[in-house]
Amino acid sequence: MPVPRWVAKANKRFANPKALERGDWPILTHIGRASGVTYRTPLEAHPTDEGYIFVLMYGSESDWVQNLLAAGTATLDVDNERFDLKDPRLIPEEEAWQQLPPDTKKPPSFFRVGEFLQVDVVR
Repeated sequence: MPVPRWVAKANKRFANPKALERGDWPILTHIGRASGVTYRTPLEAHPTDEGYIFVLMYGSESDWVQNLLAAGTATLDVDNERFDLKDPRLIPEEEAWQQLPPDTKKPPSFFRVGEFLQVDVVR
């Protein structure tokens, strides 16, 4: 089971605004699938040869994941660079860890996080 949903809701309300304010996290800009509203979500983004992989700590049902899958595109701001993203897809855990650098920190095993989202950078 991923991190409990109540933690995700608390982070969305309290931690995310602080992270956006500080500007020390990669920021995913995505469009709400029902509302059409533009959202900015601070996330850990792990670079790969073709784009980025996100460890889905709260599972694939998270709003930002569903928004990205529905839209098919988003932007990611990392270290003062903006990347246009395309082709979001859920990938198996084994595939994700094969692409991530060996020093990538794994979530604590008691969270049982096993979902990953991969995106490509538009070149």
